[in-house]
Amino acid sequence: MNVTEMRNPNSENIDKYSTRKILKTINNADQEVPNVISNDKIIDQLALIVDKIVKSFQNDGHLFYIGAGTSGRLGVLDASECVPTFGVKSTMVQGIIAGGSKAITQPVEGAEDSLTQAPLDLQTHNVTKKDVVIGIAASGRTPYVISALQYAKKLGCVTASISCNPQSEVSKYSDYPIEAVVGPEILTGSTRMKSGTAQKLILNMISTTAMIRFGKTYSNLMVDLQPTNHKLIDRAIRIISEATNVSEDAAKTYYEKSDQQPKVAILMALCNIDKNTAEQQLSETKGRIADNIQ
Repeated sequence: MNVTEMRNPNSENIDKYSTRKILKTINNADQEVPNVISNDKIIDQLALIVDKIVKSFQNDGHLFYIGAGTSGRLGVLDASECVPTFGVKSTMVQGIIAGGSKAITQPVEGAEDSLTQAPLDLQTHNVTKKDVVIGIAASGRTPYVISALQYAKKLGCVTASISCNPQSEVSKYSDYPIEAVVGPEILTGSTRMKSGTAQKLILNMISTTAMIRFGKTYSNLMVDLQPTNHKLIDRAIRIISEATNVSEDAAKTYYEKSDQQPKVAILMALCNIDKNTAEQQLSETKGRIADNIQ
């Protein structure tokens, strides 16, 4: 059943609505999305996926998102945000979109229909059996994504998929399929709307949970963020202060003594140790602050 292409009865006369009514109609539809994702079957499947991703990270593996159009752009977005948020290398989480970087801002004709390009793209990104590959396709039948999952499985990768139709074709090629069936779009077939919102929420959940489990946070604080501008430097100092219960002036001192490394600064303050000792202890516990606190 191709739910993503069905007409939504709640918006059949939307072109005759007032501006306010159009906005309310879209917002009412959007509110359906989180309830779909909260389904225990989806959450349980996501938990399995995240655990596989964390295991991959622990073995120097990587997470790859691959998709076309809106789905591909959302994967690229989520991957790119992991770098400043969690201080990871840009290779740790990567987004691949059909048609290449040009397709991020403009359509590339026929890119999503290719059955040969995705394996080449995965080869270019040096995907190995240690990696996790997640195919994203709202329709669940994008040839580019299906061929990517087929190739990834041949390599021995863990595979997952995110679609918005029941019994999706991509699910057949995925170890851990997610089918978030959010129903017909307000604009028929415009899967950048509810389907895109569902995909964005799921990707946020996957990457954030994986990073938390991998030790990239302390409590609910982003202790591995990269302080690359004034706003983020201020945030880093506040994080150090909140994590250690020291004043912001003291936190700034620890920040400077740690060579601008918030996680190191926090451990220095909590354990009353110097920078080198803090770095060594974090290395021994794979970056998990909590494992160093008695």
